[in-house]
Amino acid sequence: MSKLVLYRKYRPKSFKDIIGQKHVVKTLKNAIKNDNISHAYLFAGPRGTGKTTMARLLAKAVNCEKNSSPEPCNKCDSCQSINEGKAVDLIEIDAASHRGIDEIRELREGIRFSPNKLKYKVYIIDESHQLTKGAANALLKTLEEAPEHAIFVLATTEPQKMLPTIISRCQRFDFKKLNLAEIIQKLEKILKAEGIETDKRSLEMIATAAAGSFRDAESFLDQILTFTEDKLKKEDVKDLLGLIETEYLFNFVELLIEQERVKAINYLEELYKEGINLEEFHSSLLEYLRQLLILSLSEADLKNEESSVITGLRVSFTKQELKKLKKQSEKIKPEKITEMMESFLDAGRRMDYSPIPQLPIEMAIVEITT
Repeated sequence: MSKLVLYRKYRPKSFKDIIGQKHVVKTLKNAIKNDNISHAYLFAGPRGTGKTTMARLLAKAVNCEKNSSPEPCNKCDSCQSINEGKAVDLIEIDAASHRGIDEIRELREGIRFSPNKLKYKVYIIDESHQLTKGAANALLKTLEEAPEHAIFVLATTEPQKMLPTIISRCQRFDFKKLNLAEIIQKLEKILKAEGIETDKRSLEMIATAAAGSFRDAESFLDQILTFTEDKLKKEDVKDLLGLIETEYLFNFVELLIEQERVKAINYLEELYKEGINLEEFHSSLLEYLRQLLILSLSEADLKNEESSVITGLRVSFTKQELKKLKKQSEKIKPEKITEMMESFLDAGRRMDYSPIPQLPIEMAIVEITT
């Protein structure tokens, strides 16, 4: 394996390599094709959804010397200099660490000069919502007076914290979290290129744990591949990501439904002694109860379920587990599930301050089974 981390090694080099965000790709390609480039863009959305990657692709496409299509050629000097990170006219600023007015003033000084080699100077300002008030006002003035050779791309996870006047000066694109199928598709391509065998269940577990962030999925995969040799195993995925076995959650909830208070407390104690992380168990339990609630309210026929998982945060279900979960949901009313969730949410708030890790969950068990 290359020493390069996966997210750098397999970073998309063309728009066609992007997974998801079709609405953004289509609009940007049309703008490039029709020579209708805006001077300022705002890319807003959750972390790990491809905002800065898209910004670099935009910079490469508008500066491509062949310019015969919206896709960058990746062969000309401009494309290669951007791919190699050597393009002096592509300026990336991390607003989390360079958030003051002095940095923006320096930007304003530099923007007056024409590009050294590229057609456009492209400024990518990541986490732009973290700029100070003074810096944001200075940036606003820069956007209003930007020369024709400059393009700004502001990336943010929290657009609501930005000045409305800055947002109004930008063409805004909202990035969405990737779904499981999109993440799995890209992970399969990476593993095929690396010559690593795997199974669908392992990829489902990684995609579920990533919660819509492909960058997180790549980081998880990187972590797992440093542990495994030539095959990705679901046991390794579960252990390294700290995922909770669905069977544990099913058995625990079953004891609560049956009002088996003492057995539920003892079962929790056994899990704790086995080394199960109680915070992870608590988080997975809430997600499990959420899915149980959804199923109890649903009239869906699981026999026709195409997906092998329900989208979740830290829990993924196979079709067999899903059927088992459905049967369990038929034994309990939605109102009772809601009560359980409220009790465990309260337990979660107490866990940080409890001298005994399992005590808040045990208190919730007593409350639920009373």
